[in-house]
Amino acid sequence: MTAKIPEALLSKLSDFVACHLGLHFPRERWVDLQRAVGGAAEESGCRHDLDRYTKTLLSPALPHSQLQVLASYLTVGETYFFREKRSLDILEQHIVPELIAAHASPGRPIRIWSAGCATGEEPYSLAIVLNKLLVGSKHRSVEILATDLNIKSLQKASAGIYGDWSFRATPRWVRQAYFTEGEDGRRTIVPAIQRMVRFEPLNLMEDAYPPLAGSANGFDVIFCRNVLMYFTAEGMRKVIRQLYQSLAADGWLIVSPTETSHELFSEFATVSFGDATFYRKSVVEIPTKRVVPAFDESKSVVPESVVPMSVVPMSERIARTPDPRRILSDEIGLKATDHGACPENANPSAILYRQALALYEQARYEEMKQVIVAVPAEDNHLALAMLLLARGYANGGKLDEALGWCDKAVAADKISASAHYLRATILEEQGSLPEAVRAFKQALYVDPQFVLGHFSLGNLALKQGRRQESEKHFENVLLLLARCEAEDTVPESEGLSAGLLREMILRPTIQAAPATQTDRPPIRVRQRLGDVELSGK
Repeated sequence: MTAKIPEALLSKLSDFVACHLGLHFPRERWVDLQRAVGGAAEESGCRHDLDRYTKTLLSPALPHSQLQVLASYLTVGETYFFREKRSLDILEQHIVPELIAAHASPGRPIRIWSAGCATGEEPYSLAIVLNKLLVGSKHRSVEILATDLNIKSLQKASAGIYGDWSFRATPRWVRQAYFTEGEDGRRTIVPAIQRMVRFEPLNLMEDAYPPLAGSANGFDVIFCRNVLMYFTAEGMRKVIRQLYQSLAADGWLIVSPTETSHELFSEFATVSFGDATFYRKSVVEIPTKRVVPAFDESKSVVPESVVPMSVVPMSERIARTPDPRRILSDEIGLKATDHGACPENANPSAILYRQALALYEQARYEEMKQVIVAVPAEDNHLALAMLLLARGYANGGKLDEALGWCDKAVAADKISASAHYLRATILEEQGSLPEAVRAFKQALYVDPQFVLGHFSLGNLALKQGRRQESEKHFENVLLLLARCEAEDTVPESEGLSAGLLREMILRPTIQAAPATQTDRPPIRVRQRLGDVELSGK
């Protein structure tokens, strides 16, 4: 579909999607929004009149079925069996045994809700864990509810048929014991497990949450993983509040490691399992003492007090790299979101860059390459354009192409911290950790006060068990953030606040570990009066 939705309509549609679905589509993601509307319009038979279809979506009388069609194009469930296995291990080893003991009386089932279940791999994984634990147990009553906004995903989930990609991190015994293989190589979940899960459509922003009519107990466990990260800030707060109300008195809420936040989940008791953080609706008064988990030198795990960038989705990590469009605004007097013509006094290279930017916004990267070739080799805009193209390829998952253009951007401008940082992020995603470390250090060599560079190196060092080195980098982050108010945006982070980044490093928690465990002392910050003294790298 070649028609383009006017920006005024896209702006209204972005607000509509945020209000009714909770999904966050800021201006930089309008290309994705346009693509989704195009797909929904084609399915609805309106591909030739996109403006009219968009206005129909904004109508107060929009049929619920049309909202569901749009939602199916805005949400793409990318998941697999036994994803984030650490959470499932904790469920199996700690939570379910406790629930079995608490629900020993007959007639009280264990209730679990998979909110945002996508194509069903998560709730079926939960059913397999419960099935293993309840074999031979007198307590056999389990209710697993799985809900999602995307009707197409629910249809696939209900069918229970999966290809190899859904088993990419699944133990062989799971495939052998709980699935039957068809002639086409696809596997079907066995009926006993399939019957344990009930699939239903549910919009977390608008629909009534499962109240479990006639019962005041609520759910024992709610899994809502890799869902909240796509919501607006207001949407997250609303959903978290309602999830809290849907839990039993001592129920557990389990989110993805990338979604943990003391501020957002302040109503819950925060429970640490060392390298994982869960939230509990506890009737016990929550202590106010700030406790940071101890770091076990014998284990190469990341303490829960730090969110490793390596587990942040690639799209989000690239979004946090410096945006060359901001540099353009400084050089030719344009706002990054200005889609008008260049000023009359803009040089020809700036105009070419402007054309490249327009193609970038439309994800037309091959055409963008042709424009970049026309930029003079000696012009500063060439490096900016190359970096912009690298970001585009990285956003699209084409990491090899992205890395190639990053290398060209670095060659064109060796003192660009932005280029070194994006290159390091891509290398880390590809698993080239030594090269990624060198690239992060190059970014800091160019700009020693590059906050995200210190943060990334600290996380990499923690991941590899080098505690002292990691603390130096986190100490530097805290020193640099000391200049900022909590609501200030971290430079070149695309919206990450100084307060949230500080919280990632020093997050309060309630320990689930034995009381004899010693607390890791908070990172000590050394300051020099009137200035900031960074620790050595």
